[in-house]
Amino acid sequence: MDSQNTFSRERLLAQIDDESQPWDVVVIGGGATGVGVALDAATRGYRVALFEQHDFGKGTSSRSTKLVHGGVRYLEQGNVGLVREALRERGRLSRNAPHLVHPLPTIVPLHSQWERIYYGLGLKTYDLLSGRLRLGPSRHLSLAETLAEIPTLQTTGLCGGIRYFDGAFDDARLLVNLVQTAIESGAVCLNYTPVRELVKQSGRIAGVVVEDAETGKELRIQARVVVNATGPFSDQTRRLDDPQAKAAIVPSQGIHLVFDRAYMPGDTALVVPKTRDGRIVFAIPWHEHAVVGTTDTLLDKASLEPQPQPSEIEFLLETIAPYWSRKPDPADIRSIFAGIRPLARRGDSRNTAKLARNHVIRVSTSGLVSIMGGKWTTYRKMAEDGVDRAIAVGGLLPKPCRTKMLSIHGAEGTYSQGALAGYGGDGPAIREIATARPELASPLADRLPYIGAQVVWAARQEMARGVEDILARRTRALFLDADAALAAAPRVAELLAGELGRDAAWQAEELQQFQAVAEHYQYHAGV
Repeated sequence: MDSQNTFSRERLLAQIDDESQPWDVVVIGGGATGVGVALDAATRGYRVALFEQHDFGKGTSSRSTKLVHGGVRYLEQGNVGLVREALRERGRLSRNAPHLVHPLPTIVPLHSQWERIYYGLGLKTYDLLSGRLRLGPSRHLSLAETLAEIPTLQTTGLCGGIRYFDGAFDDARLLVNLVQTAIESGAVCLNYTPVRELVKQSGRIAGVVVEDAETGKELRIQARVVVNATGPFSDQTRRLDDPQAKAAIVPSQGIHLVFDRAYMPGDTALVVPKTRDGRIVFAIPWHEHAVVGTTDTLLDKASLEPQPQPSEIEFLLETIAPYWSRKPDPADIRSIFAGIRPLARRGDSRNTAKLARNHVIRVSTSGLVSIMGGKWTTYRKMAEDGVDRAIAVGGLLPKPCRTKMLSIHGAEGTYSQGALAGYGGDGPAIREIATARPELASPLADRLPYIGAQVVWAARQEMARGVEDILARRTRALFLDADAALAAAPRVAELLAGELGRDAAWQAEELQQFQAVAEHYQYHAGV
């Protein structure tokens, strides 16, 4: 691979190797929060290095409900501040990444006049809190208008609906573009580089010890300040600093079921405003499929590959069934994905549905800055607050945040649901690859819109290192159709091996590892 390529992992590793001066900011964690911190710090002019133990977005940041939203249910909880902040960030993200974030009309179905008044007032408040950055006004719909928007709604007892607007996005694709933007801004961002140790001098953190997982090489990195942005794994990172550190994170699992688009043929989402666990459940049109979620299940500990529980699957099927004219058939589930919310511990930590999604920042006595909690929508504000705190802890020259109006890599393109959705301004370059090599213009597998040229592009320009990186995050194949992703895996392994210079043994190992991961995304009756 071309070592002069801006996004070459080899080039970035060499940059780390060649550096003898301390970095201003070292970030641990390559999810939305960590990459947001790296981008914010780099655009302020600081020297930044970020290290991710697996692939960018392997955890929570690729497993969201695909909404950029204020959180309508937080209004009912009285958390107006969080809703206002999230709505403003929603507007900024829609403006800064229009190729990935687009307005999503969403309908609350109504079954009584009381619901019309109650939800109508709540959504008008939601509109007001959005201010000038709102995506569209809420409006009451007649029964006929409601069915015109979502023709597959169950009509029994239905008297109309209220339509409001939130944002929909492709979370993993946005994260990849944020990584690219951070690198273009001067940051070094590396995947597959777990941090093994925090280095201290005179009781203060002065750097990290990192391993390049591909070669086993150890890297010792000096830093003026280290930021812990590891989401569900924040406590494990904090214990590298203080083995006795008390838990600050409550891990909560949310799962999603992905169905064929026949269940949601339009472009409008559906919200179930009341469920037995106190949450809201959404059914969202996404990449020509319907995503239904989510749950809120307290976990004892976080894992890189969380597993959906049978009770969670049953809950979502039971919850959505009364709202669809066609009863959801488990055999139609194309994929199931689970993610872990890194909720900040406070108050009643057993009831995760009631835990606030606000972020918190803690600084240890040795100077480790930990950013915890929060949500995808507010990643930019979390990063801004985190960098502000890191500046003080690291004794850096203060510089203002520059991300509020920052255009994200690929924004020159437009949003689409096609095969190159999410590639924005990079789409023409992918088409050039397909034109030069016609064999790369064909789909990777039946029922998938992705083509071979996207694999080549992801290896060359997006730091994809394995089959899972391609099928789960550079494309969204695994999240859309687990069986189809498994069918595509051998071809992806072959193309990727050609780009990375790997042999047949590597391909076989990659396929075995991907099959083990894909098992969690498949629906198994009776499990």
